[in-house]
Amino acid sequence: ANCVIACPQGLPIGEANKAAVAGNLEPLANLFDICVGCGRCEQVCKKHIPIVDVIHKAALPLVRAEKGMVRVGRGPVRDTEIRNVGAPLVLGTIPGIIAIVGCGNYPNGTKDVYIMAKEFVERKYIVVLTGCGAMDAALYRDEDGKTLYEKYPGDFDGGCIVNIGSCVANAHIHDAAIKVAAIFARRNIRANYAEIADYILNRVGACGVAWGAMSQKAASIASGVNRIGIPVLVGPHGWKYRRAYLGRKDVDEDWMVYDARDSSQVRIEPAPEHLLLAADTLEEAIPLMARLCFRPTDNSMGRQVKLTHYMDLSMKYLGAYPKDWPVFVRGEADLPLAKKEEYLRILKEDYGWDVDLEAKKIISGPIRKMDVGFDATNLEELLKENK
Repeated sequence: ANCVIACPQGLPIGEANKAAVAGNLEPLANLFDICVGCGRCEQVCKKHIPIVDVIHKAALPLVRAEKGMVRVGRGPVRDTEIRNVGAPLVLGTIPGIIAIVGCGNYPNGTKDVYIMAKEFVERKYIVVLTGCGAMDAALYRDEDGKTLYEKYPGDFDGGCIVNIGSCVANAHIHDAAIKVAAIFARRNIRANYAEIADYILNRVGACGVAWGAMSQKAASIASGVNRIGIPVLVGPHGWKYRRAYLGRKDVDEDWMVYDARDSSQVRIEPAPEHLLLAADTLEEAIPLMARLCFRPTDNSMGRQVKLTHYMDLSMKYLGAYPKDWPVFVRGEADLPLAKKEEYLRILKEDYGWDVDLEAKKIISGPIRKMDVGFDATNLEELLKENK
């Protein structure tokens, strides 16, 4: 049918309409959560059926039965909160900030956002939401009948759910990252955009998620935070905007940064590898979100935490460990303690690393060794010799 071909979701509109004619409105009602309301089906319908309105009417009983519980949008992140989380974020012991923003153009309905937020808040990430995403995450309850907002605190801290506000409140997420550099690291923010972006890119584990970007405006919000060094993941509909900033972890020269202490150049791990990319499925997206929170300045404890989540989420959603996980290992201290022996054996047998299994030590293999004082920067003007 023309309507199915025109539909960006490929919804079975024709079959649902036939069922409705026969008196069964359920198939039409079931399209409501997945339909993005674009109206393309109506443009090609030879019978001029107002399909979007028909779907809305069929789903009216379901909509009336929805009883979400959303926390009011709170606005800016406070300076006192930044002081509390600055060090754990930069060191990696809070594994990252997951910022779910934007419209409801989801590939599989509103529950995607709930699953994402739930997965990461349970793992002690800071989860912030805005706009449609903030409301959609409130539509679902756990086995105790609680929404995420009822179950988790609203502070800007690990293991918390923060409703920043409407779509126009996205600037407060941008502002929170800048505050980490300004308040925790005491970086000057006046006419100093490059240094702030450099700091965030190399030190602040954050990942934006515009899973349902509806318009060019929503896509531009995603690419806007790229300017300050925050990677963003968009849903499959994000491909149509033909905008991506993809890295190549196999190209060594792309991953050379300065160590500001002595002006030496260091080949780092791809952390983050990409700044803007799209994922096709929820199962692909969730491990990617964890991967995009790695940063070269993570300490060993922070890297253990991040690697634990990346490995666990890949196994949970994709059924296997990610093939690239060894690039994030700088030494045996980075390996999660609970599975250290297993991971050392994999590194030796599957990746050819020189590992002393008896002593539980890595002899050779990592891209670089862990250096507690590593002062990563991409800017020559920040080198000590140029100050």
